Order: sequence, then C-alpha cells, then structure tokens
Amino acid sequence: MRTTTLGTTDVRVTELSFGAAGIGNLFRPVTDEAAFATVEAAWDVGVRTFDTAPHYGLGLSERRLGTALRDRDRDTYTVSTKVGRLLEPNPEGGRGDDLAHGFAVRDTHRRVWDFSRDGVLHSLEASLDRLGLDRVDIALLHDPDHHAEQALTEAYPALERLRGEGVVKAIGIGVNQCALPARFLRDTDIDVVLLAGRYTLLEQEGLAEVLPEAAARGRSVIVGGVFNSGLLTDPSPGATYDYAPAPLPVIDRALRMKAVTERHGVPLRAAALRFPLGHPAVASVLSGARCPEEVRDSVDQLRRTVPAALWDGLRAEGLLARHVPVPSAAPVEGADRPQEESSG
Repeated sequence: MRTTTLGTTDVRVTELSFGAAGIGNLFRPVTDEAAFATVEAAWDVGVRTFDTAPHYGLGLSERRLGTALRDRDRDTYTVSTKVGRLLEPNPEGGRGDDLAHGFAVRDTHRRVWDFSRDGVLHSLEASLDRLGLDRVDIALLHDPDHHAEQALTEAYPALERLRGEGVVKAIGIGVNQCALPARFLRDTDIDVVLLAGRYTLLEQEGLAEVLPEAAARGRSVIVGGVFNSGLLTDPSPGATYDYAPAPLPVIDRALRMKAVTERHGVPLRAAALRFPLGHPAVASVLSGARCPEEVRDSVDQLRRTVPAALWDGLRAEGLLARHVPVPSAAPVEGADRPQEESSG
C-alpha cells in the first residue's frame, strides 16, 4: 500500500489509515477476538497507520490496539492518539454505560476536558500506558472547539516542546469543523490536520480554507468521516449524516450521486473513499472498522479504478463543482504526493 510523508516530518502514513473507534465499541459491542482480528486484517492488507484516542470507549480502543500491535516491529507502523480529554475514575462506580457518548462500554471512567500543559503530559502518559507502547508517532488536539484559547496557548506549546524533544514525531489537531484548524495552520507550526466529515464527496467545506492553507504551508491533511456517518455507504431513509438522521434533501443528493457512480460501474462508497485523495494536501483517508470484512471491503473499494467520466458525470448533474480537484482515473503514483510502495 502506498505511503506518504506527513508535512515536513519523516512520519509516513499509508494511503488508508485504520480508525480504531469501532474496536472501542462505537455504538455497539465488539469482542476482544473480533477487535484483534480486525487489526490483523488491516495489517494483512498493508495498512500501517492506526488512529485512536482515550475518548474511544473510555480507553478500550487504545488498550485493544496496543495489544494487537504489541508483537509487531515498532518501526514498521505509525500510531496516532489524541489529547484534550483526561479519563478519571467515575465516582458512581461504573454502574451505567457510556452510550450517551456513543460507546457501548461500562462508564467506569468519566472524561474531563483539559488542554493545559499538564493535561497534555498526563494524557500522553496514560495513553502510552494503555497502549503498552514506548511512543506514539502523532499527537493530536482532540475537538478543542470550546477550548480554543487554552488549546492554542497551553496545549499546543506543550505538544511543540514534546516534538522538539523527540517524544512525538508529528503534532496536529483533529476536528470536524474548519475554522479552528485553519487558524492553527495559520498561527502555529502543526504538521497535520485530521479533518472529519468536512471534505467528502457530499460536501467540501474544507476546500475553502483548510486544504489550501495546508498545501501552501507544506502541511498534510488526513481526511476522516469520508462516508458522512454512513450516508455515502447506503443513502436511504433512516441513514445517518453527521451522527444524526439525514435530512431528506441530503439523502436525495446522495441518491443522485449513487445513480451516477453506478452508471459507471462504481459503488458510491468506492468513489467516496477515493475522492479526498484528489487534493494534493491529503495524505491519507481514515476509515473505521469493527470486523475484518469491513477492512477488506475498504481496501477493495479504494483499489477500484474510478474513471474520469464518473467525476464528469457528477459535475454535469450539478453534484460536484468544477473547481473541486478529483483523483486520477487509477490509483497511480502522483507527483504532488511523494509515495513509495511498502513491503505490504
């Protein structure tokens, strides 16, 4: 699987990254065995970039991911985790669940927002303990939407210092909005933005500021949420969009896209998965999985040839603006994104 260097760092990410929220019991339980088999399947198809966070399953995602990777050569893969939410024991004793936050786990802990310097240090230390690893490669500020000033003045300098000391190799921000990462790209020296749901086949808000800023400054973007919470995998009544029921006009737009892609023999989810890679700032697309079949399907879809005529068809239907960049017809090496074949 092709790899790309993040920004000006030596951190390499595979074209497809593994999102580990699913193995943290996102929305529904996953057994340990299924979680480990899912990571194994990702490894077998060449994925070498794994993204997790303390938020995912109150640490369950980090624990499972670390266990699944523990016997691998640490220099052969990239791990990303996040800071901003500390996990503290729940004084109620974990008698309930965490489904209010989206995870099917016991609420043994509670999340405490903390973008202070000490909060960053404690968060990374706890993450390393849960992962059972000696280091993470990428540290991201996680959803600092309502804590922007503290994230800028306290958390970011702490991450910058850790990068300077070699504790982490790359730093950045992970959000599902555009204004804040654009500000970080302008005002700080972050290496990467993890942008969820804002640069997809369905909507390209990230094209206004985030992606141009990243490209101009030699930084990278990892695109998550490429299916807009599932809508672009199966656009139908009841589908979700941004983790809520999709409005009928949005479903209709997705159905029209599906009709175009299928006329060209391409599933909608394949076009959605490949679309973000048409922009030179995009280093990787992040796709979550909770079972081996989902991993293999993502790789199969990413490897499909998407003909130029498909993108032309979307433009002709008014479903894709003419100025929006699109990938080449086949997944080949690109001059704008230095890549190499991994050993798989």
